[in-house]
Amino acid sequence: MTNYARITASLIAAWFIAVLAASAFHVFKTDPSRPPLAVGLAALLPIVAFSSWFASSEPFRRFVLALNPGTLTMVQSWRIGGFVFLTLYTYRLLPGLFAWPAGLGDIFVGATASMVALKFTNPKHRSRFILWQSLGILDLVTAVTLGATVSLIQPHGIPTTPMTVLPLSMIPTFVVPLLLIFHLICIAQARRWPAQDHSGIFPAKSHSTSTLAGADV
Repeated sequence: MTNYARITASLIAAWFIAVLAASAFHVFKTDPSRPPLAVGLAALLPIVAFSSWFASSEPFRRFVLALNPGTLTMVQSWRIGGFVFLTLYTYRLLPGLFAWPAGLGDIFVGATASMVALKFTNPKHRSRFILWQSLGILDLVTAVTLGATVSLIQPHGIPTTPMTVLPLSMIPTFVVPLLLIFHLICIAQARRWPAQDHSGIFPAKSHSTSTLAGADV
């Protein structure tokens, strides 16, 4: 599935460049009095595109399910950088209604990602692995939802405008949907594991060492 690895890597690179260029031209910049609809669409469309491709293409689905769940989970460690939201809140640059849930949720996921990647990526811990991935999704969805609606909930409060311009605009338009897709992949993989396996050993087909940038048949 080398071709799918190259195609996927190229699409991710093109996606990154596209949202970076859009941010540079202030496509996502939103007036404080209005919800950031452009940011919301930018976060949602890649997830819809991935889900549609995954559901409609058997070869792509095989490629995705062969990716290494430990690697995809380890990537979530970067979310420990969620403390930035709390820092911006202390300087009154982001509203607390958004910063606290988004920041603390990301810190939790980022701080526990390495442990989950090293200990839970096997059928013996299937339920815990799926639960952690689900909590990671909940954190991302909560952050994006609050970021999009906080201006409606607190119309006279601090806006989330910094999240619609560079460099922070890259988080909801690229980082969040990419990491959410990784969570979805991990859950799809784990659902194929046996409900219990006391040997704690992956079936050879499920425990591929392929990565997103290079899977092989």
